Amino acid sequence: MMLSSVYAAFQAVATTAPAQPFLHLVADTARRYGMPSGELSYGEALERIERLIRAHAAAGARSGQRVALALDNRPAYFLHWLALNALGVSVVPLNADWQAAELEYVLEHSGATSVICLRERCDNVLPTATALGLRVWIAGDAWESAGTQAAPAGQRDDTECALLYTSGTTGRPKGCMLSNAYFLSSGQWYLDIGGYCALKPGEDRLITPLPMYHMNAMAVSTMAMILTGGCVVPLDRFHPDSWWDSVRESRATIIHYLGVMPVMLMGLPAQAADRNHHVRFGFGAGLSGELHRGFEARFGFPLIEAWAMTETGCSVAVIANHEPRKVGTACFGRPPDHLDYRLVDENGNDVAAGQPGELLVRRRGADPRYGLFSGYLKDDAATQAAWAGGYFHTGDLVRLDEDGLFHFVDRRKNVIRRSGENISAVEVEQVLLEVPGVRSVAVAAVPDAVRGDEVCACVVSDVAASSWPELVDALVEHSLHRLAYYKAPGYVVRCEALPLTATEKIQRGALKTLAAERVAAGDCTDTRARKVRRG
Repeated sequence: MMLSSVYAAFQAVATTAPAQPFLHLVADTARRYGMPSGELSYGEALERIERLIRAHAAAGARSGQRVALALDNRPAYFLHWLALNALGVSVVPLNADWQAAELEYVLEHSGATSVICLRERCDNVLPTATALGLRVWIAGDAWESAGTQAAPAGQRDDTECALLYTSGTTGRPKGCMLSNAYFLSSGQWYLDIGGYCALKPGEDRLITPLPMYHMNAMAVSTMAMILTGGCVVPLDRFHPDSWWDSVRESRATIIHYLGVMPVMLMGLPAQAADRNHHVRFGFGAGLSGELHRGFEARFGFPLIEAWAMTETGCSVAVIANHEPRKVGTACFGRPPDHLDYRLVDENGNDVAAGQPGELLVRRRGADPRYGLFSGYLKDDAATQAAWAGGYFHTGDLVRLDEDGLFHFVDRRKNVIRRSGENISAVEVEQVLLEVPGVRSVAVAAVPDAVRGDEVCACVVSDVAASSWPELVDALVEHSLHRLAYYKAPGYVVRCEALPLTATEKIQRGALKTLAAERVAAGDCTDTRARKVRRG
């Protein structure tokens, strides 16, 4: 059956297998959310979605609009998303850690007409939304039951389903326009890959602590479960101490992870119950070295490394779901037959066999952009640059080994990846420059044994040495007020000057080396303990 939308895919399952569990809220997450634990079936969810369709239509929601969602990973997120999708409305998920500067930018840039918000997030969202003239609807209030019957709008699969923001190499985060085809193809890819990741329709229960504003949770795990009639187990976030309790309680058969998660779980004391679970495999990225082998030996299931991006979806994804997996070597599998790729040097020339190069990708066949993002919102120049030469430029350095398997090497683009969160250095720099006493600043990634990367701010300032601690305090406090906590600097380095090019641009490679050397030598201020989630 040809499906035109995410809602149509959900409706197909809900009408043929209404008793199948769609969402499972474990006790730990329910307690943190202040709501009952338990399950919601596909049929029950469809009834609630249909009421929301009527309410959104009565509130003025129309095809082609965008509505922002400040609903975290709660069941309300899934229900409102599917209801709005039925009406042809695109959703703009809002990161719960965003503060005023980020909310203002995304809400204005996206052109959202309204915000659906949790009552407990009103203090964070309402001032910015109101200042921009947006209507704010409180999830769970009486309006959700208002309105008369409204038939879902007819849609093509190229209709925008969601606008996800991802950090670019320069400037502010970019809005990736993602169609229904993007979501449907991502779920279908998962359903088709087989091997270690073979799905069992109607049986699988997928637990994920990843946020719904990331493509992994929204487009990969959720869509795979919808297309197979499986159950999604969304956690509020990753809690190492309660993780295995949640896995066992939910009877999860699949886990989704980021590299930081196995590191933390391996740090827990060994238990006799380490293998007391139903998990068949884990799906994720960012894990390598001996820890990968050690995790599989201890917990008894494989962690399957994969590669994809928000822009690419899973249409050109690569995954190590068959042997040889080359566990511990940053191998993420063999390029599939439908992937047309190149590995190029900085001048765009193909690299020699076995050498690392930037991965360029496109789909083989008549439509090389099938299932990939539709472009960057309001930034045609960036979209064209990303597709220069007819391939999408990933910015990731990758090596193809003698057996035809991909290995991740490094990131060419100027993005810091901390605990799975992409952080634009330029965005952080712009906020730090607002602090009095900062003459210039540049931000770089430095290695972190647990989180992958940590944010290091290299600061040029005229303040006296005796006032330096106060300036560092101001930098961190201002960052925590203006940005999500994880974007604040974990280290601050005082520099006499920044490495610049002849045209006064930051030499990012030299900066990264400088930051790493200063942090390794202890010639910095360690501010990591200040980086805590607020509210």
